[in-house]
Amino acid sequence: MNILISNDDGVFAPGILAAKQAVEDLANVTVVAPDKNNSSVGRRITLFNHLEFKSVELEDGSVAYSVSGSPADAVIVGADYVMDEKPDLVITGINKGVNISCDITSSGTVCAAFEAVSIGIPAIAVSLFIDPRTSYKQDENGEWYLDYDFTLTKKVLHDLVLKIIDEGFPEDIDLFNLNVPSNYESEDVAITHLSPKMLDKHVIDNSDEEKSDIFNYPLDENQNSDDLIMITSNLVQEYDEGSDGYALFVEKRPSLTPLSLNMTSNELKDW
Repeated sequence: MNILISNDDGVFAPGILAAKQAVEDLANVTVVAPDKNNSSVGRRITLFNHLEFKSVELEDGSVAYSVSGSPADAVIVGADYVMDEKPDLVITGINKGVNISCDITSSGTVCAAFEAVSIGIPAIAVSLFIDPRTSYKQDENGEWYLDYDFTLTKKVLHDLVLKIIDEGFPEDIDLFNLNVPSNYESEDVAITHLSPKMLDKHVIDNSDEEKSDIFNYPLDENQNSDDLIMITSNLVQEYDEGSDGYALFVEKRPSLTPLSLNMTSNELKDW
């Protein structure tokens, strides 16, 4: 089997190396990813513009390729330019952050998987939900750091790919969206449906005193903020049983959501 791996966090992000390590004993693996972070860019594609393409070395010494474009660009470049033959499977991730609900259409990770499906390749989008209450740790000097523990995510991804090798993709399923919590209480994978949304979004300006720290943080010194606004968000707190959010945040177990690229709904009835 030939697997193409990409992401939206950038080619040197720790998650893409973890994804490679999870499946490299099962297949020939090629890594092609954006040269920098492209989170929340959706399925943006760069058409009729030049992209910078480079060979790079990952932390384990293996060769990968960087593209100065979006995650979807990287999948296209990997499948149509880098690899001699179209890959049998595309994996995007492991993303550092959650990708659930109908909000996945803004995710560079998931939309790179959608792009793979659109060119005839089944895909898996993989994300690690990092709970800040348990993932921030201190080193011997007392400095805080974020601990990316990909152990369970790698195990679930490995087992999923092994099942796909043995049995193929389920009928009418184009891709899987896999989310694994860092603070898991069970390793049992829940088969889930998409929650309605993941984020509550709000717009603020410089008159919002409660969120002034958030609003002012990215400002340059002496920058005028009178004509500026900011879209902020908070994670939704309540999820229906059986949904991806319920598995991840309430049951604290991995969530696997089967998806189809064709979003047509035929249930018009007597409308």
